[in-house]
Amino acid sequence: MRITIDERQDAQDTEVAITCKKVDAHILGIIARLRMYDRKITGTASNATHIVNAEDILYVESVDKHTFFYTAHCVYETQLRLYEMEERLTDCDFVRISKGCLVNFRTIVSLRPDINGRIIATLEGGDQVVISRQYAPIVRRKLGM
Repeated sequence: MRITIDERQDAQDTEVAITCKKVDAHILGIIARLRMYDRKITGTASNATHIVNAEDILYVESVDKHTFFYTAHCVYETQLRLYEMEERLTDCDFVRISKGCLVNFRTIVSLRPDINGRIIATLEGGDQVVISRQYAPIVRRKLGM
């Protein structure tokens, strides 16, 4: 891979152009990381509103009609519903793993089969989430299995 930077004084915004022979999983991963770089999500913790980079979010969970997202160091509540978070984060490599949970695919460290076709995913930092039987094929396909 070759990286070329073209610095221009008259540039209005940063532009990233990818030239490749074929769009494959590697290229799609690069695109997802670039999209994640600029994506911000707001959440509340300790009676304060925080702005969090999407890349720092490990997973998003809906519990009793409340939506929470988890980072390595904190849990935030957001006013967005889970499907709204999914819409905002899908192009950033977040994947639905159950009816009430999305996971940042980049933070998965290991996968372990569980009973009834479920999968236990261990994330960076040691958190574990359950990939339901219904969503397990999507994760396997994403891994090329």
